[in-house]
Amino acid sequence: MNLADSKLRFDQDGFLRVESFFSEGKLMELERELKQYHENIVPSLPAGDIVYETNPATGQRTGVRNLWRMDKYSPYFDEFAHQPHVLELVRTLVNGEPVLMAVELFAKPARVGSAVPFHQDNGYFNLTPPDALTFWLALDDSTVENGCVYYARGSHRQGVLPHKASLVPGNSWGLAEKPDPGQLDEVPGIIVRGGSILHHCCLLHRSEKNLSDRPRRGLLMVFKGAHCTIDTEGMDLYLAAGKALQEHVAQKTG
Repeated sequence: MNLADSKLRFDQDGFLRVESFFSEGKLMELERELKQYHENIVPSLPAGDIVYETNPATGQRTGVRNLWRMDKYSPYFDEFAHQPHVLELVRTLVNGEPVLMAVELFAKPARVGSAVPFHQDNGYFNLTPPDALTFWLALDDSTVENGCVYYARGSHRQGVLPHKASLVPGNSWGLAEKPDPGQLDEVPGIIVRGGSILHHCCLLHRSEKNLSDRPRRGLLMVFKGAHCTIDTEGMDLYLAAGKALQEHVAQKTG
């Protein structure tokens, strides 16, 4: 991989598509560890580190939507994110020494995987400078039919736009005003299992529901540059959105 070319494309588009970054053997190992994580760790996770898909009519769980902070509960996932070739690429793209923020799973189960509204990750992170990214590894083929991510090419250059509470479990923070898709250069993140897409923390992105018979799992490794600091004013707004979501869920279940 030519790191200089990768950096140029990432800075220009706000995302970078990388095919076959991990070997088939590593993917099989990852699947085994993920199976063990579901069997041994998921049942005891606190509510804040797992989000379920639910049936809107009954409120019953229909599958795992998100797993947060997997590196906190499993040394394997922390080590997976710290592989030398992962850090080498991330170091180039975040303009400094990479710091792992989290390893996460976006499961998008078949038939019930919910949509994700337009947002920018730095609306959650509130990092300055915005030298952070998400390394999105496809554990299944990601297609339009099963709810691939849509990336708005070049939108990272406008900085963080105003956000508001979305009241969507797993994605509590979304754009205050929905952009006109006709004004965006949206690119569907179609990629085969084992491929990766890295996107800038200020890049506008979204995804649709999974209406197919196939899951669309993505393992996410979130990094920032060690030189980044937190905008406390922005963080206060985001935390207030999280509180609003908790109150909304409590009202629905109460």
